[in-house]
Amino acid sequence: MYQFFVEPDQIQGNRIEITGRDVNHIKNVLRMKPGDEISVSNGADGKEYRCGIEALQEDRILCELRFIKEDGMELPSKVYLFQGLPKGDKMELIIQKAVELGVYEIIPVACKRAVVKLDGKKAAAKTARWQGIAEAAAKQSRRGIIPRVKEVMSFQEAVAHSGCASVRMIPYELAQGMDRTKELINSLRPGEDIAVFIGPEGGFSGEEIQQAVCAGINPVTLGKRILRTETAGMTVLSIIMYHLEN
Repeated sequence: MYQFFVEPDQIQGNRIEITGRDVNHIKNVLRMKPGDEISVSNGADGKEYRCGIEALQEDRILCELRFIKEDGMELPSKVYLFQGLPKGDKMELIIQKAVELGVYEIIPVACKRAVVKLDGKKAAAKTARWQGIAEAAAKQSRRGIIPRVKEVMSFQEAVAHSGCASVRMIPYELAQGMDRTKELINSLRPGEDIAVFIGPEGGFSGEEIQQAVCAGINPVTLGKRILRTETAGMTVLSIIMYHLEN
């Protein structure tokens, strides 16, 4: 079943109206017809609105609500991914998979050892593209919200932004003790905000780790092997998803 996002005010009682780019997609790409069922989310309450298409007009699609799936597809906690800027187009893959795994917000971080350096204009263009990838992934994975991709932050700004989370962790190749990692994961409870910091290809600098520790962020190990930046985030998010939904 196809998933679409609308603004909250486009859901009025049993009537749902779809506008914008999705109109052309529904009519001319998917070639859907009146009576076909679709899933709609308003990006705010996490609910899934199942509805049937009533009419395909020039600039809008009119639908009738059939039922509401209250539990939706969202994790019981908000997970924030602070991702050190990687090389090439790896960020696109990371965003796509992070959204599929239930992340709430993605924050690109300009770490000291990051190879990629973005100025204001390039950063804005990249953020807009990344947000589009997040939206597409949210539709594909039937999310109840579209996770937001924030503008690129410095490491110091990212640490400050993570202060909203009650549990914060930073995988680090020199951290020791898998028991500590297990203990931290097992301590996670539904409703807690969780922040995960992932370094770029060069990893975090010693100064960044020290700054994180001083701010109360927990260094953890992900095992004996060194994981690529695009693998590390998926690993942590998969473990968190399994724990929270088990």
